[in-house]
Amino acid sequence: MKVDALFSLENAGWPALVVDGLGRVHHANPLAGELFGSALKPEGSQLSEIWSAENPLNVNQFLTNWDLSPSPTFPIKLQSVGGAASSWLAAISAFAEAGQKYFLIQLLPENASAAPATKNQAPENGLLHKQKLDCALQMARTVSLDFNNALTGILGHTSLILNKIEPAHPWRGVLLEVEKSAARAAEIANDLGAFSRQEKESRALHPGNLNPLLQQCVKFFHQDPTPDPIKWSLQLERKLFAARFDELKMQQVFLRIFENAVQALRGNGRISIQTRNVELGETTQDLNVRLVPGAYVCVEINDNGCGIEPEVLPRIFEPFFTTKRGGNHRGLGLAWVYGILTNHGGGVAVSSQPGTGTSVRVYLPAEKTIVKDTGPDGPDLAGTQTVLFVDDEDSLLTMGQTILSAYGYRVLMANSGQKALDILGRNKEPIDVLLTDLVMPGMSGRELVEQVKGLWPAIRIICTSGYAWSAHQSNERAYLQKPFTTQELLRKLKQVLAAELA
Repeated sequence: MKVDALFSLENAGWPALVVDGLGRVHHANPLAGELFGSALKPEGSQLSEIWSAENPLNVNQFLTNWDLSPSPTFPIKLQSVGGAASSWLAAISAFAEAGQKYFLIQLLPENASAAPATKNQAPENGLLHKQKLDCALQMARTVSLDFNNALTGILGHTSLILNKIEPAHPWRGVLLEVEKSAARAAEIANDLGAFSRQEKESRALHPGNLNPLLQQCVKFFHQDPTPDPIKWSLQLERKLFAARFDELKMQQVFLRIFENAVQALRGNGRISIQTRNVELGETTQDLNVRLVPGAYVCVEINDNGCGIEPEVLPRIFEPFFTTKRGGNHRGLGLAWVYGILTNHGGGVAVSSQPGTGTSVRVYLPAEKTIVKDTGPDGPDLAGTQTVLFVDDEDSLLTMGQTILSAYGYRVLMANSGQKALDILGRNKEPIDVLLTDLVMPGMSGRELVEQVKGLWPAIRIICTSGYAWSAHQSNERAYLQKPFTTQELLRKLKQVLAAELA
């Protein structure tokens, strides 16, 4: 991985530099070149050449002190073209390449102000907060791409060796552990890349109505009641504008928001969901969300839970930040929400007061047309069979149960291969389909499939993964590539149930 490959901020709306530990500038994006002019020569530039004497430390002292005590942002002053000192808030991160340490310095205006706003005015640091999030997401995306490329090579070679060696080979167990660890790391890299993508959705999106999707998500929480009953209230706009969205990803957005709301409640909990059409004739700011003139669908979720502490609220969308304990919480939940909505051209704003509850407002660009959504492809996709859904990600199990239950299927869930075997062993009624992820810690999906085929040969099997596994490419009818939509899942299930699979 070269420094130039890591540095992917050429089109960023803020200046950015890569410097080494001695203060030599190895890369500057075009905006930095415009601001600092000839002081940043193509070769041999020094950060000291644009470093203002008004800074309390020189360049070497600054980098050394930051390395000893890192801080996410730090105020500095630099000499712009013409010699005037300008104030910046430097977002700094360090990385190493070929034994050499480098610093990525992204420069944000010290007193960033939002564009003209008319209501829900952003605080003074609203735009700055958004810029910091965008910096973090951009960096996460770059790292995830290089990291995932390396892991794909490891997984590919390991799988090749596993397919060639005998089952009783003494090194097979070690290679399986390597494969599991690399696959798990690749999942994390994929998560990073998925929510941090800056480009808009590449999948062809068709106009749809968000109301039925919200009703499905709420229905799931009714099926899984909490010890303290929750009062759900839906106020849905009957003539809601049409928005273009990926159904699966938008389900994940609302399920994660609802899950957070449920966890924030105590006794006598209330969650209200409202959809409404928004038409803007001028630029409007809702906290960190800047809405240009046009039509939008707004989904507002309010709860009367414990609220969010003021020191926590600015960080809720940051990657890897979480207040939840336990190794399964990687702090990607709300960062994923932010990334999905940004990729759809929308945004999310959160306001909260400790002890009084939280309000989440989701905005999606809309068309001023009405779509009556009766569900994908009508009743032909419904079924009554029993499906065992296996995945180590609880959010995907939630999504699967929500979709399949809504179409009449009986759904059993397991978050590991061993739990799936336990369910199969004790279940008295026949299970028609096993739908399993291939990459899971402990027992992999491939190992689970091998055991199920030997013990319960009549069960139909669908394998799913974010990777194309050659072992299943010869039987595409039994493979479902992630990410998949509701329609793709239901059609694949119908296809497998109707087919004579070996």
